[in-house]
Amino acid sequence: MSELSPLIIDLALILTCAGITTIIFKRLKQPLVLGYIVAGFIASPHMPYTPSIQDVNDIKLWADIGVIFLMFALGLDFSFKKLMKTGGTAIIAACSVILAMIVLGVVVGTSFGWNRMDCIYLGGMLAMSSTTIIYKAFDDMGLRQQRFAGLVLSVLVLEDILAIVLMVMLSTLAVSQNFEGTEMAASVVKLVFFLVLWFVVGIYLIPTFLKRVRRWMSAETLLVMSVGMCFLMVVLAAKVGFSAAFGAFIMGSILAATVEAESIEKLVAPVKDLFGAIFFVSVGMMVDPAMIVEYKYPIIAIILTIILGQAIFGTGSFVLAGQPLKVAMQCGFSLTQIGEFAFIIASLGVSLGVTSDFLYPIVVAVSVITTFTTPYMIRLSNPAYEWVSKHLPDKWLSLVEHYALRSHTTVNQENNWKKFLKAILRILFIYGIVTVATIVICIQFVYPFLSAWLPDKWSEFVGLVITVLAISPFLRAIMAKKNHSVEFQALWRDNRFNRAPLVSIILLRVFVAIGFVMYVISCFYQASVALAGGIALVLVLLMIYSRRLKRQSIFIERTFMQNLNVRERYEEYRGEKAPEYAGHLLSHDMHLSDFDVPADSLWAGQTLKELNVGKIYGVHVVSILRGCGRVNIPGGNERIYPNDRLQVIGTDEQLSAFTKAMDEMKASRQTQPDWEQQEICLKQFIVDENTGFMGKSIRESGIRSEHNCLIVGIEKNDGTLMSPVADEVLEKGEVVWVVGEENDVAHLLDGTKEKNA
Repeated sequence: MSELSPLIIDLALILTCAGITTIIFKRLKQPLVLGYIVAGFIASPHMPYTPSIQDVNDIKLWADIGVIFLMFALGLDFSFKKLMKTGGTAIIAACSVILAMIVLGVVVGTSFGWNRMDCIYLGGMLAMSSTTIIYKAFDDMGLRQQRFAGLVLSVLVLEDILAIVLMVMLSTLAVSQNFEGTEMAASVVKLVFFLVLWFVVGIYLIPTFLKRVRRWMSAETLLVMSVGMCFLMVVLAAKVGFSAAFGAFIMGSILAATVEAESIEKLVAPVKDLFGAIFFVSVGMMVDPAMIVEYKYPIIAIILTIILGQAIFGTGSFVLAGQPLKVAMQCGFSLTQIGEFAFIIASLGVSLGVTSDFLYPIVVAVSVITTFTTPYMIRLSNPAYEWVSKHLPDKWLSLVEHYALRSHTTVNQENNWKKFLKAILRILFIYGIVTVATIVICIQFVYPFLSAWLPDKWSEFVGLVITVLAISPFLRAIMAKKNHSVEFQALWRDNRFNRAPLVSIILLRVFVAIGFVMYVISCFYQASVALAGGIALVLVLLMIYSRRLKRQSIFIERTFMQNLNVRERYEEYRGEKAPEYAGHLLSHDMHLSDFDVPADSLWAGQTLKELNVGKIYGVHVVSILRGCGRVNIPGGNERIYPNDRLQVIGTDEQLSAFTKAMDEMKASRQTQPDWEQQEICLKQFIVDENTGFMGKSIRESGIRSEHNCLIVGIEKNDGTLMSPVADEVLEKGEVVWVVGEENDVAHLLDGTKEKNA
C-alpha cells in the first residue's frame, strides 16, 4: 500500500474537525467562523488529547490561498460605484471609528510595554468590526430592515475597503521600519496610482472581453477564467509591492461591475468556503492556552477597549455624521467586536515577521469572546439610550437632535465653476495616470523588444512613434474634453470675465500634453528643449485637429462608461434594481413598485384591457418582466401570465388598493376541491346498446364536453388498439379507454352501468 502524503492526512483531519464543529455551532446558532477556530484548536499541537497536523507549512500555504479567495469574494460583493454613492454619514462614521480605535489600540499596547509594531498592528486589528458576525446577528434578531442596520452595513462596507488600504500601509511600515512622512506619502501615491490604473484598465478591458466570449463560456470555463484572472492580479500586485489579498480584492471589485458577477460569485462560493475554512482553522491552530492564560490581563483590557471604545467613540462618530442619538447608539453598540480582517491583519504581521508571537492568540481569544457578546450589546443599546436620555442635560440632547436635523436638511448646490473644475481635475487625474502607465509600458517592454530586432536608430524612431500613438487618445482627452460642455458654454455666455480663466485652463491642459510628449522625446533622443518643445507642439496640434483621433477618444470613453454601468442596466432590465426615473416620481407623491403574479391568480391569462387596472385602481403598468425577457409599456392586448412581475406606478393609496385586489384574486382560487379528488385515473368500458354511445362518433358522444373525460384509446373487435379521432364512430363490443378526474370517470361509468341495468 502506497504511503499517503502528510498534506492529505492533514486535510482529512482539518476538514473532518471543521465539519463536526460547524454542525455543533450551527445547532447552537453561533457563527461558523468560531466553529472553524475551535476545529483548528482541536487539530493543533496545543491540544495533546487529539490527533495533530503533521506539516504546518503546507497548511499555511493553503491558508494563504484562503485569504486570496476571501478577499476575491469580498471584492465581488463590492463595487467602486457603491463606494462613490455611499452617503456622507457612512464615510464620516467609518473614518472616525477607525481612527479612534487605532489610537485606542496603540494606547493599550503601549501601556503594556509592547513594541511599536505590535501596538500599531493591534490598533489596526481593533479598528475592523466583523461584517459576517454583525450581519448574522441582525438576521437572527430580525433587525435587518431597521434604519440603523442599513447604516451599520454601509459603514462595514467602507471599513472593508479601508482595511485594504490599512494593510498596504502596514506592509509598507513593516518593510521600511520607519515612520517618515515622505515614505508614507510615497506609499499612498503609489497605492492611488495603481488603484486607479487597474480599475480604469480593468473596467475597459475585462467586461468587453467577457462580452465577446460569452457564447463560448460555460460555467466551468467561467470559473477557471475568473479564478485565473484573480491570481493574475495577485501576481501583478506582488510585483509592484502590494499584498496578495489586495490584488485579489481589486480583481473581484472589477468583476463586480460585469453582468457575469453573480454567476462568478455562485461558482466561486464553494471554493471560497473550502479555502476560507482552512484559513480560519489555521487561525485556531495559533491559539495557545498557556499563552492566553499568561496574557489574560491584556485580553481583558482589549475586550473592554473594544466594547467601551466602539460604544462611546462609535456612537460619537455616528452623531458627528448627523444621526440622532438613539440611532447613533444602536450603530455604535453593534460594532463592538472584531473578526475576519483582524485575523488577516494578524497573519500579515506574522508573515512579515514584525509582530510578536503572543499577539495572534490574544486577538483570536478577543474575537471569540466579543462574538458572543455582540447580540447582548445590540440589545443593550435601547436601555442604554433610555438611561443616557434621562441623565444627559436637556440642552445637550436638543443640541444633538438639532445637529442631526440640520445635517439632513443641508442641500449642497454646485455652481457651474465647481462642476467644471471638478470635471477637469478628474480628467487630468485619470487620463494622466493612464498616460504615465502607457509610457512606462512602451519604454520598459516595447522598446527593448524593438532593440532586439531593429538597428538602434530605427528602434528609437519606431519606439518613439509607437509611444506617441499609444498616448495620443489620452492626451487629446486631456486637452479637448469638456471644452464644449454645458458648464463651459454657460460660463462663457454668462460673464465675459469668465473667458480669460477658461482660455487659461485650455492652455494649461495643452501645456500638460506638450510636457508628456517632450518627456517621451527625451527618453529616445538627446534633443534641446526648444527642439523637443517645437516637435511636441506640432504633434499636439495634430492630435487636436485629428478627426480620427477624436472618434477614437470618444469610443474609448463611451466603452468605459458602458462597461461601468452595464451591471446596473442589466439589473434594471431584470427588475432587480429600480430604474432612475423612479426617484423622480417621489416629488409627485407617486412611486414604482413590483408585484409578482401568483401561479394561482385568476388574473393569469387575462389581458390588461380585460383587467382594466388603470381605470379601476388608477395605476399604470409600465413593464412586465417575464423570465429573462421584458415587455416595456405593454399594450392593452398584452396578457398576464403566472409568475410575471409587474412594475406599476401609482400613489400609496392606489398601490394599496391594487395589492388588495391581487391578493383577493389569489384567495378566490384557493377555494377548490380537495387535491385528492382531482387525481387523474385511467378506466375502461365496453360499448353496447345500453351505454348510449354505440353508433355515435366520439365528438357526438359528449364524453369530453359533458363528462369532462378524454378517450385515449379504442380497442377494436379484432384486438387492435388505435388512437382516437373525433369523427371515429363507436361500435358494439369495442373497449374504450378513458382518463379523467376520479369523480368524473366514476360518474361516466355509473351512467353506463345504469343504462345497462
